[in-house]
Amino acid sequence: MTAADAKPNALAEIQRQVMWNRLIAVVEEQAQVLLRTAFGAVTREAGDLSAGVYDLQGRMLAQAVTGTPGHVNTMAMAAAHFLTRFPIETMQPGDVFATNDPWMGTGHLFDFVVLTPAFRNGRPVALFASTCHLIDVGGVGFSADATSVFEEGICVPHMKLMDGGHPNEVLFEILATNVRNPVEVRGDIMSLVACNEAGCIRLVEMMNEFALSNLDELGGYILENSRTAALAAVAKIDPGTYRHNMTLDGYEEPVTLMAAVTIGPDGAHVDYDGSSAMSRYGINSPICYSDAYTGFGLKCIIAPDVPNNAGSLAVFTTSAPEGTIVNPPRPAPVTARHVIGQMLPDLIFGCLHQALPDGVPAEGAGSIWVLAMAGDFDDRNAGFNVMSVSVGGVGARPHKDGLSSTAFPSGVGAIPVEVTEAACPLVFWRRELLPDSGGPGQFRGGLGQIVEIGNSEARDFTLSAATFDRLRFAARGRDGGAEGSLGSVALKSGPQFTTKSTHTIPAGDRVVLEIPGAGGFGAAVTRDPQRVAAEVAEGLVTRDAARDAYAVVLTAEGAVDALETDQLRASRSSG
Repeated sequence: MTAADAKPNALAEIQRQVMWNRLIAVVEEQAQVLLRTAFGAVTREAGDLSAGVYDLQGRMLAQAVTGTPGHVNTMAMAAAHFLTRFPIETMQPGDVFATNDPWMGTGHLFDFVVLTPAFRNGRPVALFASTCHLIDVGGVGFSADATSVFEEGICVPHMKLMDGGHPNEVLFEILATNVRNPVEVRGDIMSLVACNEAGCIRLVEMMNEFALSNLDELGGYILENSRTAALAAVAKIDPGTYRHNMTLDGYEEPVTLMAAVTIGPDGAHVDYDGSSAMSRYGINSPICYSDAYTGFGLKCIIAPDVPNNAGSLAVFTTSAPEGTIVNPPRPAPVTARHVIGQMLPDLIFGCLHQALPDGVPAEGAGSIWVLAMAGDFDDRNAGFNVMSVSVGGVGARPHKDGLSSTAFPSGVGAIPVEVTEAACPLVFWRRELLPDSGGPGQFRGGLGQIVEIGNSEARDFTLSAATFDRLRFAARGRDGGAEGSLGSVALKSGPQFTTKSTHTIPAGDRVVLEIPGAGGFGAAVTRDPQRVAAEVAEGLVTRDAARDAYAVVLTAEGAVDALETDQLRASRSSG
């Protein structure tokens, strides 16, 4: 190749990179439209959503940064299911399709996946998909108490939501009749339609700007480069099989999750053989959701800088025996599937720690605590049905403390208490970091929260504990780090709640929740005493914990007593 030949090739490469980045910007704008128009607070405030663009074969080319791995990575597979029922050549401008099938969508009925074909000059050029969590789908509500998916709400198979731009009013009527919040549900679904439409408009503008008649060449470039980069990242790890296990609270009995990560020339494969059988109640994780968080866990450690699309995801594969809690067949109940699915990245980290001992954090709280709260709908008032989110700590990293009150792996944000209080008579009396909840270590685990909620009206309300975990089995530390604090749920008057069922908070009482902390990394007695003293001053660590866990003795003024600290640490080392 001559220098003259190399120059055009270099320019073409730069142009492809520019178009790739532009495509990511298109789907990010798509997600922002959903974020700004959604009716439900869990979407609008917490960002519980996803958005992406696909080629005409249903392969994801780009995803929005805004969103959760559980939504994005399940939706990466969900788009292809629409094409099985509705071939691309049958789609017309103005058509929009939807489903909330847990096994061919994002894992439970509360998430609607909406797909819209994009047309340029009358020809289909791409598919846009988005999803978000709806506040209600009927049935028993957001609860793990159901014993089949039929009890959990209404299931919409893959079907047209809009036909040539005209809404399917029959479907909307059925939904409105079966849910407790019909206006909010319709509003969220139409927000999904609007965000896909924004994506279609921006894509056509981009294609016109770059004179693209289709996305075939660009799509192929994206997928092949991503796959190659992901394989190169996997190749840096010693080949072999690495095993780990984790015990969780479960519903009727503790749950054991077992994983074997095999690193080979074709990528990384995770096998969940040996995991507990599916539960009778709604904590089961459909394989699409298990696969989504498995791929995310692998990618976080192995290839965090490789863009997320069908090319890179193909390198990370999953298998699990049917009938296990990570692969339940229909009609298993699955509403609270994330109480299992969101624990899988930490399980994967435990496997990879054996291959990358200095590159994997300790265990975190994992599953977010979804506070699904309701007041009776009766003739005295309209009742209420609201959702808030509380999150625990993230595991300490090999060279940094864990993040406090941060949702990992889901990445959702917290819903401001003012938003929830404005929608119902509930009052958040406390929401603050929980001292000593982070596992002690050279690097401390992230702290959990303490949350206290009551009803301003003299009426009972209910709280679903479907997603509450680590009340019995704490997040484990790594390399000598201690475990994080256990979670707890209790009435302020005293009685504890210990199950994942729906609990009643009596009028005049309050519920107090302690969200779990995360595990520490490294021996606590090697932590910098000055950092311990600073955290005592900030109220993150108590004086007793400073002495008992970190072997740091403080003076009455809060300074480190160097002599006493050295003697205490020396005695513990010798002991």
